[in-house]
Amino acid sequence: MFEVKIFTLYPEFFPGPFDKGIYGNALEKKIWNMKIVNIRDFAEDKHKTVDDTPYGGGSGMVMRADVIANSLDKNLETNEKVYYLSPRGKLLNQEIARKISKEKSLNILCGHFEGVDQRILDNRNIEEISIGDYIISGGENASYVVLDSVLRLIPGVLGNENSLVDESFENGLLEYPQYTKPQIWEKQSVADVLLSGDHAKIKDWRLSQSEYITRRRRPDLWEKYKKKK
Repeated sequence: MFEVKIFTLYPEFFPGPFDKGIYGNALEKKIWNMKIVNIRDFAEDKHKTVDDTPYGGGSGMVMRADVIANSLDKNLETNEKVYYLSPRGKLLNQEIARKISKEKSLNILCGHFEGVDQRILDNRNIEEISIGDYIISGGENASYVVLDSVLRLIPGVLGNENSLVDESFENGLLEYPQYTKPQIWEKQSVADVLLSGDHAKIKDWRLSQSEYITRRRRPDLWEKYKKKK
């Protein structure tokens, strides 16, 4: 079973969308499970203080290293890997999601305010990860993206695992266009090759479309793809 632990100040965010649809079905089948850890429960003062003002001055508050450490140390094995959602982190991509999906667990630390005391990052096995070059209000929303990208790669979660093969990024390319009924809509018809029944020609058409779309829309991916060919 794939184990997910979320360390957060806002446990009410979870399970969010992950007890519904394919993820909810997989949850019921015990393919994966989720434990929510409320960081505030591990504050030791009577006010349950989790943050304080930054040394050196500045706006906002910083989450305390001692409180976060208590929450991690009492819920994880020694030196167990944790991902901290941060705009400073390595940009999440399909390769990273695939790598995480092959592990036994996924532990996510959700930041808030002005972030966390650097010492918690320096003194625990924590890797910073980002979902993009923009700022959102907290790590909980970002964790949804990480969870979605990873959970769908866990064997047994998707009904048809073959659907993963042709998706964007799996072969270094963006996905080819998809069509369904009706065959003609607003005077535009589906490409003839898709109606031919010739699987080799359909495969070639889809590859050419993926290459064309990637070359036009993501030249960075196209250059990487060309080097691998």
